[in-house]
Amino acid sequence: MSSSPRFDRGHTDDLMAFLMASPSPYHAVATAAARLEKAGFRQLEETAAWDGTTGGKYVLRGGAIVAWYVPEGAGAHTPFRIVGAHTDSPNLRVKPLPDTGAYGWRQIAVEIYGGTLLNTWLDRDLGLAGRISLRDGTDRLVSVDRPLLRVPQLAVHLDRSVNSDGLKLDRQKHMQPIWGLGDVAEGDLIRFVADEAGVDAEDITGWDLMPHPVEPPSYLGRDRELVAGPRMDNLLSVHAATAALAAVAGEPDAELPYIPVMAAFDHEENGSQSDTGADGPLLGTVLERSVFARGGGYEDRSRAFAGTVCLSSDTGHAVHPNYAERHDPTHHPVLNGGPILKVNVNMRYATDGAGRSVFAAACEKAGVPWQTFVSNNAMPCGTTIGPITAARHGIKTVDIGVAILSMHSARELCGADDPYLLANALAAFLTG
Repeated sequence: MSSSPRFDRGHTDDLMAFLMASPSPYHAVATAAARLEKAGFRQLEETAAWDGTTGGKYVLRGGAIVAWYVPEGAGAHTPFRIVGAHTDSPNLRVKPLPDTGAYGWRQIAVEIYGGTLLNTWLDRDLGLAGRISLRDGTDRLVSVDRPLLRVPQLAVHLDRSVNSDGLKLDRQKHMQPIWGLGDVAEGDLIRFVADEAGVDAEDITGWDLMPHPVEPPSYLGRDRELVAGPRMDNLLSVHAATAALAAVAGEPDAELPYIPVMAAFDHEENGSQSDTGADGPLLGTVLERSVFARGGGYEDRSRAFAGTVCLSSDTGHAVHPNYAERHDPTHHPVLNGGPILKVNVNMRYATDGAGRSVFAAACEKAGVPWQTFVSNNAMPCGTTIGPITAARHGIKTVDIGVAILSMHSARELCGADDPYLLANALAAFLTG
């Protein structure tokens, strides 16, 4: 029996606003937190004592957020229903000594973060965003959301073989953005950032800054059935999870057999090994403290975890019309075909047959179509936070997501219906 859908095309409109408001992982969690606050959630400090009261709560740590809703009548051993995602995207990151340049050009020194499609960052108008750390121990978000930087491509006249032999980019030499003319001056970029943030440059003692494309997301296609935009991998899932959790928490009369949770981690694109990554202790610590705050002990924690299920939601590959041979011949996810179930028997994805049943039940309940993704046997399979979550916490985990094209590009492509179809499936899953 399907339930009435909670989300429609308006959710996709809202996704585009979410992408624009979230040029860095730190902005993404702040944007998600602000939306949860409007839904009645309150922030808990990790250094404070927690109580066992009901209602919506969340924890922020760097570029990660874990939020959960404790319904009336929840016991210490009540299992969790978790939607996991990640806030980071492959991009360029500013180095500790950022001011560089040559031959009359002023440039910014950057490192390559994650598996970036380097060529997609060429000849784009780029802004600058992230967080700065101040001398008093506080952090502040900063976003220069206007054309500031550009990685210029070499003209075809100076590389006559580029269209026949392919573009070859040296990660160190060819990816440093320009941002002006003149002599290089140490401290220039941070003085500029300080002015933008309204602080003294001398008070900035650390930074985590990254360029971002300033072109806004847009509908695309004859019938506007596609959406092009940045950071869909994986803010599309973060946005859907936030919306689903807020919607579930906004139905106080609903009897929830589980505690719904949204966990969005940083650093998935480079292995998840950090204090804010899925391979760190954050999720397990939050879930355990929730159990203990409701008067439970280790036995309750073990019972709760044993009954818990996590949907690891991340983007996957739609069949590419120009490269169909790169895909499995019998599994061709299409845009607007609904969310995908991601399967790999070598456990690069955590899905098994029992997990498939959980996902299928949620989609059926929501009245949402779904598809299956399997990699071509001749191609290496990517991975997600799913196997990490399953192995680290002993939690049954199912890998799902939305099929897209141009994954890891500075600008990716999804179907206009798939974001809200995913959100409806996640809401149905969270309610059990």
